Amino acid sequence: MRSLVLDKVNFDKNGLVPVVVQDELTNQVLMLAFMNRESVLETMQLGQMVYYSRSRGARWHKGETSGNFQNVKSLWLDCDQDTILARVTPMGPACHNGTTSCFEEPK
Repeated sequence: MRSLVLDKVNFDKNGLVPVVVQDELTNQVLMLAFMNRESVLETMQLGQMVYYSRSRGARWHKGETSGNFQNVKSLWLDCDQDTILARVTPMGPACHNGTTSCFEEPK
């Protein structure tokens, strides 16, 4: 894995990069989201995950309304530098359905 350097991130034609979010203690994949340059920079500054919502066309600070923040432990680039792996400590469920992971069935 490559430690994230903002200037090395290969954003797509829409200025976005996918980010796989993983619990740093359990290694469980929590969610897949997107970031733009500004949200990557804000994430690095805040130490909490900030995404870009494609449906709203706006910044999305995870936990801002729910309290389910994701504290950043590390950010890594893949070999093509076009996908970010974010290892986080979640402060609650990742999914809006209330599940730990977006890859679980709601209870």
